[in-house]
This record gives sequence, C-alpha cells and structure tokens, in this order.
Amino acid sequence: VPAGGEEVLMANNKVLFRIQRFDPEKDEKPHDQDFEIEVAPGATILKTLHRIRAEQDPTLALRYSCGSAICGSCAMKVNGHAILACKTQVSECVRDGMVRIAPVGNLKILRDLVVDLEPFWESLGKVKPYLMPAGAAPDKERPQTPDQFGSIDPSTTCILCGACYSDCNVLEVDSTFLGPASLAKAHRFIFDSRDANDQPRLREISERTGVWDCTHCGECSTRCPTETKPLERIEEIRVQAMADEHHGNAGARHALGFRESVGKNGLLNENWLAVRSVGFFNLPGLISIMPVGLRMMMRGKMPPLIPHKIDKVDEVKKIFARFEELRK
Repeated sequence: VPAGGEEVLMANNKVLFRIQRFDPEKDEKPHDQDFEIEVAPGATILKTLHRIRAEQDPTLALRYSCGSAICGSCAMKVNGHAILACKTQVSECVRDGMVRIAPVGNLKILRDLVVDLEPFWESLGKVKPYLMPAGAAPDKERPQTPDQFGSIDPSTTCILCGACYSDCNVLEVDSTFLGPASLAKAHRFIFDSRDANDQPRLREISERTGVWDCTHCGECSTRCPTETKPLERIEEIRVQAMADEHHGNAGARHALGFRESVGKNGLLNENWLAVRSVGFFNLPGLISIMPVGLRMMMRGKMPPLIPHKIDKVDEVKKIFARFEELRK
C-alpha cells in the first residue's frame, strides 16, 4: 500500500475519482470528469465505480462480470497502469486524495471505460490457442505427469484480461505485434506434452511481429494479475526456439550474432551485428536497413567502425569460453 493511502481513508473517507469519459455521439475526444465519493477501507475500485453509477451517474460505461478476478472483464487503467478493478482496493491507489481511472491502452475506445477488444482476440487467434494432438482421439483421457503440467502451469493461469496488452510498449508503436497475452497462450501449447504441433508453432511465432519483437520492458509481467507473467514465458519460448534451431529469422540471428561478437572479441561490434541480424546474403533486408544507417550517420549516432577498447576484455572472453564448454 502506498504511503498515506490507508491513512487517507481512515481519516477522511472522501476520495476524488477522476474518470476519463467518452461518448462517440457527443464528444470529439475523451475528457475527464470528477466524482467525489465516500469510500470505506477495503472497498475495491470496481465496487466504488458501481456506487458512482448508482448514486451519481448511471451513464458511466464499464465492463465487469465475476467480481472475483477470474473473468478478466474489469481491466482498466488506474493512475496510468492497467489493473483488475475487482482485485484492487481503493486504498492502494489514492494519490493526494485522488484516483485517476481510464480505459486500457492500445485499443480503440468505444465508450468511457469500454474498449474494442477485437484486435486482442484477433491476435490470440493467430497463435492457434488450442490443443493439437497427434492421431485420433483416444478412448480415455491423455495422461500428463505433475512435472509435465508444471512446465505449463504458469501460462494456464492467464485469464485474458488484456492488462498486459494494454501496457505493452511494443504494441504502442507496432499494432502488428502478437502481444504478450497471445505469446503466453502460445507457450501454453508449445510446452504441453500432449500437443504435437510445437515445432510449427515455434517456427511461426519466431518470425517478425512474434516472440523476438518483445523489448524486455517487463510491463506485461508487472501488470499481470495472475502468475502468467508473460515476459518469463516469452523468454522460455526463445530459449526453446534456439535449442530447436529455429534460426532463420532476424531475432535468432541477432541473439547468435551478439554471442559470436562478444564471445570472440570480448565486446560488441554493433555495425557487424546489424548486418548479421538481417543476414549477410539477404539483399532486400540489407537494402531495407540502409536508410536507418544513413540517418544515424547524418546525426552522428553511427557506432565507430573500430569498437572502443574496454578493460578486462580477456575476462569476458573467458566467461564465454566457459559457457561454450558447459553448453557442449
């Protein structure tokens, strides 16, 4: 609980809720509306929004269903970050007597706190989030050991609330990215011992807009209200893709090139890495990165052709040499 949150509610039960509103029939763009309401300690964001609708403005639109952090319907932004309204207490969110509420990000606003989830569902469909076993259906269930289930246990907890999708920094600039929720669902079936489609799945999500486009910001795992933690699942997919030698893509080539450059020279040759990532004989790819290189050169951002010397380069080389011994 942030400092002062619970104390504010104990001393003065009135909290200002600044809620983003938008009615497409009346408004050109979203605007804020303030509601002051008495809040008892322990009250959740969702319960308080219900009271605002009942006591002050019945036109406030929001999504909700179970109220038990199971369905994921009530995801919204509170103080700039996605949360589940039914799981979050007001006392956790009060800042200077105020709570700011807005719809989740990276999706079109339909009305008030309600967004168009079609892009989210469309992304999910691309990873084929269902079991694809080999052969005909058996007479009995397909058994699975506790250890086998343990490898997919975290990813099975995803409730598709969209909190990770909302705060994903990649989706903010590239709407074609599959997104953390879809990749976590892909993990669920890639590592399922009963699924026979793991290699095609790995190959497909290793391509552009897939698992390698994640920038490791960690927002998805920070905002996840369950144990799914999408960033960890994405990292596990990458490890498996590399182990199964799905190397014919820019992401894998970048990872391999990084290891080769640092392992051999003790430091990173960024100019060489860019070409290695695209592919030395990939002419269209090389042409595609030339404008970026020219802009970097004109603005003085181009890495030096001869990398700067660093201290203890031999120590770095020894670390990578040891790693290679263990890997083999």
